[in-house]
Amino acid sequence: MIQLLTQFKALADETRLKIIFILLNYDLCVRALARHLELSEAAVSQHLQILRKAGLVKGEKRGYWTHYSVEEKTIKQIAADLEKIAVQKNPRHACQRGFFAKNFYRGEGKESV
Repeated sequence: MIQLLTQFKALADETRLKIIFILLNYDLCVRALARHLELSEAAVSQHLQILRKAGLVKGEKRGYWTHYSVEEKTIKQIAADLEKIAVQKNPRHACQRGFFAKNFYRGEGKESV
């Protein structure tokens, strides 16, 4: 759950999401990404660091440069996790009068909150 949260946080930034979309089609170095996004190389490096820590991109050394690509396995796992969330059945109806207050504070329902 913590890993999924880290990945969502990494993808929540518009620039990082743009980087993911670009890297889905091309393996690029920091300089090429910076030119495409019209950002400094330092800014792109910071974004890539966050994406790497979240396991969303990987770097491959090619001579002097490191070329980045998307970790497709991780993207597919996020999609599968979202699918599990989307198809959950039997939602608990916590909006019934007093249900949430009575049951949550007794320890019931903590797993679903």
